[in-house]
Amino acid sequence: MIEFLAFFLLHLAATRSDMLVSTAWLAGHLNDSNLVVLHVARERSSYEAGHIPGARFLPLGELAVTRDGVPSELPPPADLRALFERVGVSDDTRVILYGDNLGLAATRAWFTLDYLGHGDRAALLDGGLEQWRAEQRAVFTETPEFKPGRFTPQLRRQVVASLETVRNLAPEVLLLDARPASAYSNGHIPGAVNLFWMEDLVNKDNPVLRAPDQLRRIYETAGAAPGRKVITSCQVGMTASHLYFALKYLGYDTAMFNGSFSQWSQTPGAPIATGPNPK
Repeated sequence: MIEFLAFFLLHLAATRSDMLVSTAWLAGHLNDSNLVVLHVARERSSYEAGHIPGARFLPLGELAVTRDGVPSELPPPADLRALFERVGVSDDTRVILYGDNLGLAATRAWFTLDYLGHGDRAALLDGGLEQWRAEQRAVFTETPEFKPGRFTPQLRRQVVASLETVRNLAPEVLLLDARPASAYSNGHIPGAVNLFWMEDLVNKDNPVLRAPDQLRRIYETAGAAPGRKVITSCQVGMTASHLYFALKYLGYDTAMFNGSFSQWSQTPGAPIATGPNPK
């Protein structure tokens, strides 16, 4: 019984509850002076159709760029600094993120802020705009006025796994593939374990994150364990960001292979495995 309690408390303490805020919390903090809410989307029309009061538009296309033929790569730090300053983010800003595709755009933005050293001051809106609208909360179409921020990146390069790291993956490192099972079966990085990113959510119609104990069981079944490093991947470094966020939320040591299968499949000599998830 004592061992079970210690195990339970260890898991409970690991959850980073500050990384996720509810719609009720956000509604009560919209006027906080150091709070910036970002609507992350590929098209500005998504933002203009209706956004959370005071939210600012953050273009996904400036968070993930094509470089050397590899899509969805991180832009240079100077470009990212200019981008976040442009939407009013400063070093002391608390950033709340929501966005397109059931939160995928927002988790990609969170990964980027974590890379820039601002992850400890950023959080995802649980359920996103879908949940906000479902609760019949107000949405605006006007663009708010705000001042540019002063942002100083503190790069955390260790959260980005390189192609070379993945090619020489240590046996104790878990590589998770966030794509659907069909895409994984058609071709994946040898040794990768498939965990479809939507397993993080209650369901498509209710896109809130599962409870921490449910999430932990899902990741432990895939092979995650306290003290074991996890690298996430997908096709182009987008859905992998959702696994990255969930793993960080649960307290795991995590990095993301940003180039993912797109870069891997373009690399001469890189082997490709096929078939279903290992048992």
